[in-house]
Amino acid sequence: MNSNVTRRTAIGLGAAAAALAATGRPAAAAEGRASAAPATGTRATGGVEVIRRTYLEQKAAAGGVWHSHIAMVDRAGTLATVVADDADRVTHGYSVQKLAVAVAVMDKIDRGQLRLDQRLDLTADIILGGSGIYFLQTVWGDQVTVANFLTAMLLVSDNTAVRMCGRVVPALEINDILAAKGFVHTRVEPVANPNRFYLGVTTPRETHDLLWRLANKTILTPRSADFLLGILRWINGYHDGIRRTMSSAERSRVATKYGADYDELGAARHEAGIMFDPAGAPTLTYALFADSLGDLDNYGSTHPAVQAHAVLGRTMFDAICTTTNRAARARHHVPPFRPVDGG
Repeated sequence: MNSNVTRRTAIGLGAAAAALAATGRPAAAAEGRASAAPATGTRATGGVEVIRRTYLEQKAAAGGVWHSHIAMVDRAGTLATVVADDADRVTHGYSVQKLAVAVAVMDKIDRGQLRLDQRLDLTADIILGGSGIYFLQTVWGDQVTVANFLTAMLLVSDNTAVRMCGRVVPALEINDILAAKGFVHTRVEPVANPNRFYLGVTTPRETHDLLWRLANKTILTPRSADFLLGILRWINGYHDGIRRTMSSAERSRVATKYGADYDELGAARHEAGIMFDPAGAPTLTYALFADSLGDLDNYGSTHPAVQAHAVLGRTMFDAICTTTNRAARARHHVPPFRPVDGG
């Protein structure tokens, strides 16, 4: 973990123990640059070129060091890489890593060893601040379901919810599940307490793979995949980045998760997700990891990297408006979002 452990990275430990747990930057693959040419067999459409150009422009404007992967279904219905910029870099996932934790929990549910309606007590000693909702209650003693804390973890990035996940799927088991699913680098970082952990590391390419398999219902059962995607696509989620300049209906077609922290190299602002066509078929994935940035304490929409995400989000969404994943339309149909009321 970081030599400067912050409120968002100390998921697994108390403050005193966190200060003793600091380590260096993870090992990384060779440096790369954003891909300038289409993948083999891919026809470079106007939308693809606009995404590439916008990515390079926004990366330069925001500064820092970026590690990214963007892929989109082309006109032939094939998923093709649009941007591969240092996509195999092993990097701290921060709260984007909560996607992998959620997949591990749902895998245990799929195997019948856990239930979404199983209840756990929410006690004061497990509460962690930084982001989320549980710490805002000021009094605790709730009985919450697995479904409840998974929703809090993905929708509002609740850090206490990560500790709740660790109570039902210990750190080493999470890593075993991820390894069994073929992930080489995506891991949480165990600590002395087996039920707590740091969020650990991943790569842009593995994050893309997780998202694509989740959207295509191949990493989990369809029911479990739909549960997680329903949370990630809900319009009350994160709006500062990719989904900032979208309507409610457009936002409901984007499943997204952000992560933000800082270390000795500077601020990190990450966001990863998947966009769907109007029939609900997965059409575009993005995994944007940016570190060594300034503006350390700005977690809002004015951070330059988050502003870059917003521009990229609009650009990518506009690019898929004319793209239909016909091969997946039937099995991925999701009704359009319709608000119930204004409350």
